[in-house]
Amino acid sequence: MKKNCKAVWENCLNVIKDNISHQSFKTWFDPIKPVKLADNVLTIQVPSQFFYEWLEEHYITLLKKTIKKELGPEGRLEYSIIMDNSFNANHPYTVKFPTAKKNTSNPAVAMPIDLNRGASKDIPNPFIIPGLKKIKVNSQLNENYSFENFIEGDCNRLARSAGYAVAGNPGKTAFNPLLIYSSVGLGKTHLAHAIGLEVKNNFPEKTVLYVTSEQFTNQYIEAVRNNNQNDFVHFYQMIDVLIIDDIQFLANKEKTQEVYFHIFNHLHQNSRQLVITSDKPPVEMEGVNARLLSRFKWGLAADLQVPDLETRIAILENKLYKDGVEMPRDVVEYLAYSITTNIRELEGALISILAQSSLNKKSITLELAKKMIDKFVKNTSREISIDYIQKVVCDYFGLPLEAIHSKTRKREIVQARQLAMYFAKKLTKASLATIGLHCGNKDHATVLHACRTVNNLIETDKQFRHYVEELDKKITL
Repeated sequence: MKKNCKAVWENCLNVIKDNISHQSFKTWFDPIKPVKLADNVLTIQVPSQFFYEWLEEHYITLLKKTIKKELGPEGRLEYSIIMDNSFNANHPYTVKFPTAKKNTSNPAVAMPIDLNRGASKDIPNPFIIPGLKKIKVNSQLNENYSFENFIEGDCNRLARSAGYAVAGNPGKTAFNPLLIYSSVGLGKTHLAHAIGLEVKNNFPEKTVLYVTSEQFTNQYIEAVRNNNQNDFVHFYQMIDVLIIDDIQFLANKEKTQEVYFHIFNHLHQNSRQLVITSDKPPVEMEGVNARLLSRFKWGLAADLQVPDLETRIAILENKLYKDGVEMPRDVVEYLAYSITTNIRELEGALISILAQSSLNKKSITLELAKKMIDKFVKNTSREISIDYIQKVVCDYFGLPLEAIHSKTRKREIVQARQLAMYFAKKLTKASLATIGLHCGNKDHATVLHACRTVNNLIETDKQFRHYVEELDKKITL
C-alpha cells in the first residue's frame, strides 16, 4: 500500500509530540507542512532558512529516528524553504535541503547594495537640542537590557533566537523586519534593547537607534512645525538598525504612519535592519495603514508568552545573583507561584521584599513574603495560578511536583492530579484544555472526569472531604 506524505508526517508528529514540550512543538512543528513523498524521501515545507537551521541543530536526532521508523532505514528528509522577502516578488521561492547539509549560497535573500552611505552627514539630528554639537547618534539603549540578562524559556525561545540571529547579521536575514509582540511586562522592550546592544558589540561602526513611537511622533510634529520634514526623514534614513518600540501607538496617526512608511521602505531596500515591538500581532492591529501592515508581515512576527514556572524562578534567581543578594529558596518559589502573568510585577515584588527586609532590618522569610505579596497584588485582581495549586496539593500529600506531570497510575498520584484539576477548574479562569495541558498533558475530557470523581468522593468519603476542605483553605489563604 502506497504511503501518503500527510499520513507519514502525522505519524512522525505523534512521536515528536511525546518527546518535547508542548510549547516547543507548537513553535517549531505546527508551522511545518508535508509537501510530498517520493522514493522514501519526505519533503516538508518550513517558513525560513533560520527555521531549517534550528531544526537541524536541535531536533535532527529526533527527526531521523521518526523518519526511519516510518520509512525504514533508507528514509530521508528534505526541506522546502518558502519565504517572501522581496518588495517585487509575486511568488515565494523554494530551496531544497537534504538533512545534515546546509546551503549557504541562497541568492534569493540577497539585498541591494546601499550606494548612498555617508551622503547626509550634515543633516540635523532630531535627538539633539539646537545649539549643542554631537557627532555620533545616541543609540538610547539601556545597558542593563542585554541578552545576558534575558532569561530564555519556552515562552520566548523563538523571539530570542530570531533576535540573536538579527544581531549577528543585521539587515541580511529573512527576519527583516523583526516584529516582537506580547502583552505588557513580558520583555519585548528588553529584547529590543538586547538586539541593539548586541549589534553595537558585533558591529561598532553601525548606527543603532532605539526610539519609542511616542518620541518618533513628537519629533515628526516638531519637524512639521519647523518646516524641516525632509531633514527628519533623511536623518532616519541614515540609521543602520532602527528599533521602534510600541508601534501600536502610531494607530490613527495617518501622517506619521506615512512618513514612517517611506523611512521603512528606504531602510529595507538598503539592507538596513528594522525591529518593531507591539502589544499585538499585525493581523490584530487597528488604525494602522494596510500597506504598512503588509510590510510588517514581510519578516518574522514572534510573540513572547507568559513565562512558565521554571522560567519565572530563573528570572528571580538571575536578578538576585546580579544584585549579589541571597534569598531562601522557598521565598523565591512562593514569588514565582504567586505572580504568574507579568515579569515586571514579579521583579517589582522581589524589590519590595528586599526593601522591606532592609529598611526594617528583618530577615527574609516566607511569612514576610506572604505579607508583602498580599499587599502587592491586592489591587491587581490576583488570580490563583494552576502552578500554585499544584504546588500546594503536592506539598500537602508530600509528593514531588513532577509526579502530577508523570504518566504513573499510582492511586495517590492520580488522586493528587485529580484534586489539582478540580481546584484549577474551581479557582481559575483557565479552560479545561489549559488545565489538562498543565496537569500531565491531559485532554479536556480527562479534566471533566477528574472533577466528577472529586465531587462524588466529597459526597461519599469523609476523609477525602476533609482533604478537600484543608486544601481549599491552604490554596485560598
